[in-house]
Amino acid sequence: MNEQIIGLDIGDVRIGVAVSDRTRLIANPVDVITRVGWGPDCKKILEIMDRYDTRIAVSGLPLNMDGSEGFQARKVRELCAQLEKRGVTVYYQDERLTTVRAEDALLESGMSRQDRKGHVDKVAAAIILQSYLDEERQKPQGAI
Repeated sequence: MNEQIIGLDIGDVRIGVAVSDRTRLIANPVDVITRVGWGPDCKKILEIMDRYDTRIAVSGLPLNMDGSEGFQARKVRELCAQLEKRGVTVYYQDERLTTVRAEDALLESGMSRQDRKGHVDKVAAAIILQSYLDEERQKPQGAI
C-alpha cells in the first residue's frame, strides 16, 4: 500500500486536487485546475497523477441534502467515467458541505477573501480525500 491517492473536488469552473502521503494517513492540497473541457481536464488530472505515480482517485460526489444524486453528481460521474476510460480507478466520497468546511478553515487561518478564492477548491479536495482515508482506516482488516 505505497501508492498515493489523488483527491478531486470537481466543480463547473475549477477542479481542486489533493494527494495522500504514501502511508495514506494524510491528505494535502496540491493544485487547482481551471476547467476547459473533458479532454483537457482529464489530461491535466492524468499529468498530476503521473507526478505522484498513481492511477487511484477519490472524487467528491455532490449529493443532495437528502442523499440523492442530482444534476451535479451526474456531471461528476461523467467526468470520472472519462478518467476510468484512461485507466484510473475512481472511488466516490460524499462531499456535502466540504466547500463550506474549506472556506471556514481558510477564514480561520486569516486568509483574505481574494486568496481564499484560489485555495478553497484544493482544500475541499483535501477534506474529501481525508474523509475517505479516515473511513478506510476504520474498516476491519480484510474488508474491501
